[in-house]
Amino acid sequence: MQNHLLPVALLVASNVFMTFAWYWHLKFRTMPILTVILISWGIALAEYMLAVPANRIGYQVYTAAQLKTIQEVITLTVFVGFSAFYLGQGPTWNTLIGFSLIALGAYFVFRG
Repeated sequence: MQNHLLPVALLVASNVFMTFAWYWHLKFRTMPILTVILISWGIALAEYMLAVPANRIGYQVYTAAQLKTIQEVITLTVFVGFSAFYLGQGPTWNTLIGFSLIALGAYFVFRG
């Protein structure tokens, strides 16, 4: 069971870092882009240090397509929270419907 849960936990943590790496700077639009890139690379390094082991461990029990699907669902979930709490942009109904359709696609990937 640990091999099923550990990759998911690592992917959640890695997605938190990657979401920050990609979007934290939107509140700091006057910051020079080179500074933003360098800071984002530093944040992304932590993401890679979590994502690579997550996929290595996860591949023992999940297919590559399942791992990618897990990662995408986690990414959308983390992004909704980040967008609402950090950027102050809660999801719209259209966003929720779109993300729900992606979740439906994830269902079919795992359905086998």
